Amino acid sequence: MEGLRAVAALLIAVYHIWFGTVSGGVDVFLLLTGFLITGSLVRTMERDGRIGFGAFWARLVKRLFPAGAVVLAAVLIGAHLFLPRSRWTGVIAEVQASALYVGNWHLALDSVDYMAENAAASPVQHFWSLAVQGQFYLLWPLLIAAAGLLAARWGLSVRATALVAVGAVLAVSFGYSLWITATEPVWAYFDTGARLWEPALGGVLALVVHRVRLPRWLRTTAGWLGLAALAACGAVIGDALPYPGVASLWPTSAAVLVVVAGAGGDGAPPWANRLLGLRPLTWLGGHAYTLFLWHWPVLVFYLEITGQVRPSLPGGLLVLGLSFAAALATSRVVDGGVGRLTRARSAPSWSLAAGVLFVVPVLAAGLVWSESIEQGRRMRLELSSDPLSYPGAAVHLSPELRANLPALPVYPDTTTVVRDTIDQTSECNSLLPDTEMRRCVFGDSGADYTVVLTGSSHARHWFQSLLPIAEQHGWRLVVMTKNACQFSAEPQTYRGEPFSECTVWNEQVMDEIAQLRPDAVFALGSLTRAGGGTAEHVPPGFVERWRQLDDLGVDVVAVRDTPRFGFDVAECVDRHGPGSCTEEQSYSMSLSSPFGELEDVPGNTRFLDMTDYLCENGRCHGVIGNQLVYYDTNHFSYAFSTSLAVVLEPHLLDALGGAPADGGTLAEAAGHPFTPVGATGEEGERPAVMNDPHRQ
Repeated sequence: MEGLRAVAALLIAVYHIWFGTVSGGVDVFLLLTGFLITGSLVRTMERDGRIGFGAFWARLVKRLFPAGAVVLAAVLIGAHLFLPRSRWTGVIAEVQASALYVGNWHLALDSVDYMAENAAASPVQHFWSLAVQGQFYLLWPLLIAAAGLLAARWGLSVRATALVAVGAVLAVSFGYSLWITATEPVWAYFDTGARLWEPALGGVLALVVHRVRLPRWLRTTAGWLGLAALAACGAVIGDALPYPGVASLWPTSAAVLVVVAGAGGDGAPPWANRLLGLRPLTWLGGHAYTLFLWHWPVLVFYLEITGQVRPSLPGGLLVLGLSFAAALATSRVVDGGVGRLTRARSAPSWSLAAGVLFVVPVLAAGLVWSESIEQGRRMRLELSSDPLSYPGAAVHLSPELRANLPALPVYPDTTTVVRDTIDQTSECNSLLPDTEMRRCVFGDSGADYTVVLTGSSHARHWFQSLLPIAEQHGWRLVVMTKNACQFSAEPQTYRGEPFSECTVWNEQVMDEIAQLRPDAVFALGSLTRAGGGTAEHVPPGFVERWRQLDDLGVDVVAVRDTPRFGFDVAECVDRHGPGSCTEEQSYSMSLSSPFGELEDVPGNTRFLDMTDYLCENGRCHGVIGNQLVYYDTNHFSYAFSTSLAVVLEPHLLDALGGAPADGGTLAEAAGHPFTPVGATGEEGERPAVMNDPHRQ
């Protein structure tokens, strides 16, 4: 078994370092875990008639927690030294989830979060498989104990009853894995339910392998075939097939062949299994766990330091060498020290305490660091209250202010901007798998004038701009948005697949608008695309939707889509400073608005183009007026969106025509030392509102 573990660990490291693909090694680890644990528990149940849960779990805690905690602590240190500030809060949350063995669920939730899909690889991402194993360790003794009790009550064999129970888990989990991989493949990768069949398969193998008797030639064939299939798994499957699902049968079947070849028959094992029994491989197998723990964070930090996407051959060898060195040191110093400490104290409580004492400081360090980040956030929040220091988009309205803008830390703090921005409208926003429309009402709920904000995340990030305007003029603002779903009359796709949830959501939004009969709908009027060469355009479904609203007597303000960057803006600011974080407008947008090319635009539609406040001379800025414009590659930060309100207000009022505008302007109400230039012809006006040439 140790030799097979060594091969699995090497395959994981090699494919991760040089190819960045699935290797099948984790599947082998899960199968071997099930094989060893099931066999051990059943033998204990047969011998003693009971399982000592405390002793079982204490041994696992002593074996797994110390090394894992040391690596997690090293990741916190490495993140502080090498990763940009914008990733710190994410790493802290991931480390805490990993320390509590729920890291797979944390990653699964992030994997379906559209707003987090630009996130870089986590240095503890590989801990998801340890979380699955930890959850397996909690469940499996209970399952085998229950099978043993039923066997005693019914006069059956413990092994036979356990085989039925484990086989049932295998069948149910594998069926679920096939279904969830086909419907939600990204979620399925981390889902314990979709992975549980792999250790269950190892458990079934442990309970039946002693009955297998194969001729030597077949065992030889099985051994070599299994090893070859395992080595080729990453090259053949890679990222081409949804995983786990059917594709995960490849590495698990390969491991079954190797195990059967070594155990199923009389006489000496075949040469493939003798190879796995060589001392260097068995020695490496003893360190496979710590090698697995270290290789991924070492790789992530190496790539961060060097700026590479994939290591060269020498660079990869360096990563592998450092991982080996760290693994050996961890095994010798940490595991060896814990072993010496607990040998003299055999009570399970000592083993449990030894493991837990390693985890507690990691959790505490994460909490202390989080509080430090929160203090920095509050400090910047206090600084940002001065409009002369942090004007954001309003800096465009005062040449004098722009010329004398002080050099200050960017606001919002890059470490917390994602959370703070998304949280503000999370209750009003439908996630990717949702079909149910969510609605929130802001401003004066009893107002006579109502504006609806609806569409995708690029409509949603105008919320902080619209809310102050609505509150200033006594409007009701109704928000209904959905990630990646445009407010459009045509069917949409997401990642190349039909997006039926979006279609259902659109129908519900139209039904709500038909009942609500708002005065106006604020939505996207165009779509930008990252990468250049794909022109910004107005989808036909947008125009059709505007016609439908025209039939309902509802006005439309169609705002031009915003720029996209080829890099994470918050990370760029952390690494290179605010002045270096700009992108060509042509990377995602046309240099001129696409609205002028439209024909047959319904008479209820007015267009709004705020691009001049985001881009100048063909370049779009990631920081404007000391404020972080985008918290990722393309979504406004909440603070910058709020700063846009003072420049958006006059253009929006002009676009809405008869909207009530009592109570003065936002700039007057806030006591700004500058007055926004309106859309009424004053000197310095920016062309934001575009009239439809067909509208008379």
